[in-house]
Amino acid sequence: MLEKFERYPLTFGPTPIEELRRLSAHLGDKVELYAKREDCNSGLAFGGNKLRKLEYIIPDAIASNADTLVSIGGVQSNHTRQVAAVAAKIGMKCRLIQEAWVPHEDAVYDRVGNIMLSRIMGADVRLVDDGFDIGIRRSWEQALKDVEAEGGRPYAIPAGASVHKLGGLGYVGFAEEVRAQERELGFAFDYVVVCTVTGSTHAGMVVGFAKDGRQRKVIGIDASATPKQTKAQVLDIARKTAKLVELGQEVDDDDVVLIEDYAYPRYGVPSEETKEAIRLAARLEGMITDPVYEGKSMQGMIDLVKKGFFPRGSKVLFAHLGGAPALNGYAYAFRNG
Repeated sequence: MLEKFERYPLTFGPTPIEELRRLSAHLGDKVELYAKREDCNSGLAFGGNKLRKLEYIIPDAIASNADTLVSIGGVQSNHTRQVAAVAAKIGMKCRLIQEAWVPHEDAVYDRVGNIMLSRIMGADVRLVDDGFDIGIRRSWEQALKDVEAEGGRPYAIPAGASVHKLGGLGYVGFAEEVRAQERELGFAFDYVVVCTVTGSTHAGMVVGFAKDGRQRKVIGIDASATPKQTKAQVLDIARKTAKLVELGQEVDDDDVVLIEDYAYPRYGVPSEETKEAIRLAARLEGMITDPVYEGKSMQGMIDLVKKGFFPRGSKVLFAHLGGAPALNGYAYAFRNG
């Protein structure tokens, strides 16, 4: 579905799929759990899911004759860290707006983890004291104007690369990649579990898996704590992406499955259950998940297995989207492991 779109390679290639045997056994071997390791997808600043999206966005940025990538996220944004890495790789400047999306208890929250890496890579990081929202932000729009006023040529990349016209393409490619790996494995996954916030990762999967009728088997775990807004955004991105790739079928409201039970207490703040899920995945599989995204989707997957959401014997693929550097901003929460 992506043959007509230019791609700028930023990743190593297909990401590995590993079986989570010890976690499956711990949960009673009710289902077979696997992880697709998007966190290991690149050598650029620890990788992550946004690089798969940026591969289809960067050709447009280069063609626009821009000299500065301008993006936005929270203080510990995985997305802005990956934008900074890509800017360094392709020789562009980078302006990042880091909003105060998360109340934090660690005194060094704005000096470690993702934001530290962005600074090391030379990004111009601007802290803005505005709260969380997945929509278009005024501070980001102002940053684009500021770069222009300073004589630069900005290229706009919204939060999570999500509402960008090409933002959904990368995870259409994810679905195609999974199908190829399934042929090698000799079986197909019954479900895919993915964390959902700004929406284009989930939306791209919906479009990609619609090709073989599995779009409703993509189980989004909301981590935004604004599920109504998030689901609407996933639907909008999916519908626009479906037209872009000429899917040939409509995306219905029910094609987006979003489970709202695990985002509490709010975006970016891990519950005790999220922390326990992070510890469990780490101690059984050596797999590191973060408190903002993957910890919450891991919590959701574990709880859904326990509740019997997945029929016995199902093969469930956990999409590990990256984000471990953010753990540095939550050192107090894990001071005893």
